[in-house]
Amino acid sequence: MVTKMVFIKRKYKSYLYVASIICISIIVYINYVILLNNSTVIRVSTTYSLEQMGVLKLLLNDFLNKTGLNVRFEVLARGSGEALRLLADGSTCIAFTHAPVLEAQYMKQGKVKQLAVFAYNEFVIVGPVKDPANIIKAVNAIEAFKRIYIAGEEGKALFVSRNDYSGTHTKEIQLWNLTRLNPYNRQWYLKTGQGMIQTLIIADNINAYTLSDIGTYLTLNNNSKLRNIAILKKDLQNLINLYAIYFSNSESCIYVRDIADQLADYIMKEGQDFIETKFKGLINPVKGHENEFLVIWKSLAGMK
Repeated sequence: MVTKMVFIKRKYKSYLYVASIICISIIVYINYVILLNNSTVIRVSTTYSLEQMGVLKLLLNDFLNKTGLNVRFEVLARGSGEALRLLADGSTCIAFTHAPVLEAQYMKQGKVKQLAVFAYNEFVIVGPVKDPANIIKAVNAIEAFKRIYIAGEEGKALFVSRNDYSGTHTKEIQLWNLTRLNPYNRQWYLKTGQGMIQTLIIADNINAYTLSDIGTYLTLNNNSKLRNIAILKKDLQNLINLYAIYFSNSESCIYVRDIADQLADYIMKEGQDFIETKFKGLINPVKGHENEFLVIWKSLAGMK
């Protein structure tokens, strides 16, 4: 009888041990779920260039490290036009873009709010090293596009367009408008409908001209991804490229407004030094000239 009771007690203790392990496991799992659910998820849309240069990822990581916020950013890389559309309808709550004309349109509609113009670099016209259109001798980007058009008509040159309603594509359209020439249905004018990296690689493969932000071009070129094309024309007056951060006015984004403001504040303070240190040559901070670049942005956006 005693032996039987001892056996029952041991069996009971064994059950208690297993039960306690199960309970602990459940508690740990519940705490994990609670912790996970308490993490604020913010969807961010961004122009391809900031994602492809690695700028945005490192900026967001540094922001989280410095603030200690329990936030997880889900980043969607798109052309600026699509990035702004996603922001406007509340699919994303924060956007990083470089298309002043498009940005101004959404601002006028009351769908987005500009938080800051925070960085700049420049667009460049790249093309075959032999430069059949001789754009290297053009006085500015507008004349360079005219020369490409003439060379294209003569069967000497090709031009590759992103044709994706991105910031780069928008700038390209502006340049063609300034030439008063229409290349869009010409055989030498090719459309990729893709991002900057893919478009540059295509241009390199077929020895064509294209418009690119300098950061993406240098990133590819420095990694020996481009062999046949080079920067042939710079023109900061006509080809300056401004990056800005925006917030969605959609009701679905109200809950992250404070975090968006903190992010913008970080980018305009500590983030400026971070950009200058980590990405020198690819993209530049606006620190010390914030108002000047805001005036430039308004001019590019067609705002008084």
